[in-house]
Amino acid sequence: MKMNFATLTEWGIPESECPAVFAGPCSAETEEQVMQAALALDKLNVRIFRAGIWKPRTRPGAFEGVGDIGLPWLKRVKEETSMKVATEVASAAHVNQVLKNSIDVLWIGARTSANPFLVQEIADALHGRDVAVMIKNPINPDLGLWMGAIERIYKAGIRKIAAIHRGFSSYTKNRFRNQPEWQLPVDLKRQFPDLPLINDPSHIAGKRELIFDLCQKALDLNYDGLFIESHVDPDKAWSDARQQITPEQLGDMLNKLVLRKAQSLDEVFLHSIEELRAKIDKYDQDLIALLSERMLVAQTIGKYKKLHNITILQQDRWNQIMTKNITQGEQNGLSADFLTHVFKSIHEESINHQTQVMKGGY
Repeated sequence: MKMNFATLTEWGIPESECPAVFAGPCSAETEEQVMQAALALDKLNVRIFRAGIWKPRTRPGAFEGVGDIGLPWLKRVKEETSMKVATEVASAAHVNQVLKNSIDVLWIGARTSANPFLVQEIADALHGRDVAVMIKNPINPDLGLWMGAIERIYKAGIRKIAAIHRGFSSYTKNRFRNQPEWQLPVDLKRQFPDLPLINDPSHIAGKRELIFDLCQKALDLNYDGLFIESHVDPDKAWSDARQQITPEQLGDMLNKLVLRKAQSLDEVFLHSIEELRAKIDKYDQDLIALLSERMLVAQTIGKYKKLHNITILQQDRWNQIMTKNITQGEQNGLSADFLTHVFKSIHEESINHQTQVMKGGY
């Protein structure tokens, strides 16, 4: 299905101010706190003020948002600043409440976008409305689920849609709260080239000191905007204190970010880049040929295993391959994460080929 999405300029964000910045506290806590943040962010020319009214929490007992009483606070932000306002919705009841209060932008969170029933409920409540909707990636790295949520909202007649990349949960904890998995939003843009893509560095990072680098990487990847949590006193925030920054810190960060062009008309650049891309294409062809030869060897190994009734998986051999190749790759400037992904994929394909041999194929 061909989908025609509205550009952010059609949302009312001037082209000169794109990539756009959506900023505000994780949660609306008090009217005073909301207005302090809004007035400070308005001075930074932030166009859309974000604040959570309802907060889905992992466990009961945590602050779950102020609820409906916070909606008039967002209306006041619209009245007293130049900004539009955005908040999260997770049900049809939420949608009805925010539309009654003239909220301009709704976002669907990661827990909700993972549930097609809830997304459809929201889509039905939005049918025929002139409102902007941002859809965060599901908690798990499932491209189809993310696309499905976008398609459901689109089928409700909404054209002002953006995707928010907020990272993906992982059982293994490392420097990020949520793993970026940058390739997945790249794959989403391949499916929906005109869909605005917004980065949420706050939820990826989980720590404010990582936010700048994540913002810069998103801009380097040609994202259309940034979705950043900003609180007047982050350490005292009622939710997600560790990942919020002050409006002043946000202003400093925005001044330091490097904006890059998507294209260039410089003939020397174009000629040089085409020569280098031709080399890349040749290396890719060579890689495919080598991988094909490798799989033929794997099939032959599979035939010997079948003949001698040996299992496909040989764990010791697999451990040796990973250790040796990661060590050699790192010595040649390749990261362990990259090599792990590559050789896991190669190993999986080898297993698939040997499985077909066991079944009598090839």
